[in-house]
Amino acid sequence: MKRGAMLLALALCAAASAQDTRQPGSAFMSAPLQALQRDATQHPGQLFVAEGEALWSRPAANGRRCADCHAAPMPVAMRYPVHDPTTGRPLSLPARVDQCRQQHLAQPPQGPDGPAVLALTALLTERSRGQPVTPDPRLQAWALRGEQLWQQRFGQLNLSCAQCHDQRAGQRLGGAAIPQAHPTGYPIYRLEWQGAGSLQRRLRGCLTGVRAQPFAPDADEWLALEAWLMQRAAGMAWEGMALRP
Repeated sequence: MKRGAMLLALALCAAASAQDTRQPGSAFMSAPLQALQRDATQHPGQLFVAEGEALWSRPAANGRRCADCHAAPMPVAMRYPVHDPTTGRPLSLPARVDQCRQQHLAQPPQGPDGPAVLALTALLTERSRGQPVTPDPRLQAWALRGEQLWQQRFGQLNLSCAQCHDQRAGQRLGGAAIPQAHPTGYPIYRLEWQGAGSLQRRLRGCLTGVRAQPFAPDADEWLALEAWLMQRAAGMAWEGMALRP
């Protein structure tokens, strides 16, 4: 790691440990929902983890498996998105999984919320449980753009992400607690969805919630926001496959 990147990483860790008042989304849930997230035998998101385990070892049509290259699922979810030297852009974990499926398993692309991509990212996020969030320091420029988007007002309601998740975290909106919006367990299983979803899906839901037009599926804005959110959560513990209301 270059000196500048190392200094940035150390600064982020120091900021995370000094008077840290940050909390994961699970801290804003009711006690029964917190218990449900902890109980792997009852947590519905564990069905996606189990499917990911099956896919990991199941041969694709070309006879190849994830396990042929990677003996075991790796704890990597807490460090994505990462800088992709080929494109010079951030690469999210769902995009990495989809890329591997296409290049090595000859599978068609699915996008971040495709069934196989969701299952495999659920497996990897569960294997990352307890690890500290470690944002890629090479994405600093993208994170700065994401911070600008975080502060920008959107939609007919003219609201920014920061107005809800920084200024009013812990208050209630429509009967539900407003979390601080730290991405420490994606993909998540959301009871409102009755299924699992990516961070991009959650961000898209926020935009539609303020009556704004979501960005295009491949827009840079999603990557910038993901880079900023991971920097904002630097040093926090990864929750594994998370549950949300």
